[in-house]
Amino acid sequence: KILVASSALVAVGFAGAAQASEPISLSVGGYMEQWAGIADQEDRFESRNAFQSDTEVHFSGSTTLDNGIEVGAKIELEGEGGNAGTMIDEQYLYVNGGFGQVKLGAEDGAAADMGVTAPSVGPVGANDGDLSNWVATNAIPDTVPAGGDSKRLTYYTPVLGGFRAGLSYADDDSSENNDTVTTGDSRVSAGVEYKGDFDGVSVAVSLVGESMGEGEWYGVGASVGFGAFTVGASVSEVDGEFGQGEPQPGANKFEDTTDFDIGVSYAMDAASVSLTYAYGENDDNAAQSGVNEINTVDLGLAYTLGAGVTWKSSVFWFDDQGEDAGNADDNEGYGAVTGLVLSF
Repeated sequence: KILVASSALVAVGFAGAAQASEPISLSVGGYMEQWAGIADQEDRFESRNAFQSDTEVHFSGSTTLDNGIEVGAKIELEGEGGNAGTMIDEQYLYVNGGFGQVKLGAEDGAAADMGVTAPSVGPVGANDGDLSNWVATNAIPDTVPAGGDSKRLTYYTPVLGGFRAGLSYADDDSSENNDTVTTGDSRVSAGVEYKGDFDGVSVAVSLVGESMGEGEWYGVGASVGFGAFTVGASVSEVDGEFGQGEPQPGANKFEDTTDFDIGVSYAMDAASVSLTYAYGENDDNAAQSGVNEINTVDLGLAYTLGAGVTWKSSVFWFDDQGEDAGNADDNEGYGAVTGLVLSF
């Protein structure tokens, strides 16, 4: 109902707008990340590539209609190659006005946009999937496991007293490309956030979650900034049936997952440092007994060398404990990563 109402508000807003004041012209932006790193882990695991990269080129533009409503678009192009269906990361249009914001297209959704997590400035965050680029692990702590740039409709309310709410709906969570047949589950993503400043102290709090298939996940996060310090933490609980679809008779039952992180960062002129800890626990499923746990710590550094050029480094440690020795659920080690981030 909220999404239908928001669509109606947008339609009313457009009424009477004869033409846009200026045509939309796309500007180019994006980023390039190039990393070099080493890692030590259990001998039975093969070493990972010592060089990693992530590059995207962004095209964006907007115009303001005669009635004051802003309409814009954003397209994110992957720089790692691939076919035409995988080269586009996100692509969506948005409409901003007194009613809030409406997005339509392929993007992460409300929960991913609004979730607050522990601060981390290095290239290998403790609460970050990038850890698996350097070591063998299946258990990555993630307190905001929203994902998939599914084609969806999202509505954000206006900010009222520091509060904002968001709601997204995708009828097919796998519809990142121009699909004509629904093959996945519908996904509902929602969040509520608060951001405020009190005499030099900044506060951010979020409550986010998603429902997909027969299950759901939900999480809460908070951060406080005072002076040069920022302290934050978050926790989430994922229902074992989230994204599993309709359970079949005799099928393995996936258990719940719990993730937690806490961290602190300190900014000094052009440099920032952070120390972040994350923990994840997964009870596995009926076919495998025991509990899989992972502890990971990341010490991060970010130093701005110039406009759009930042040097970042991480020193990390992890301990992935599982009942099935010999696979990626039973590994431990440490590593160091450094490199440059170019923003344009």
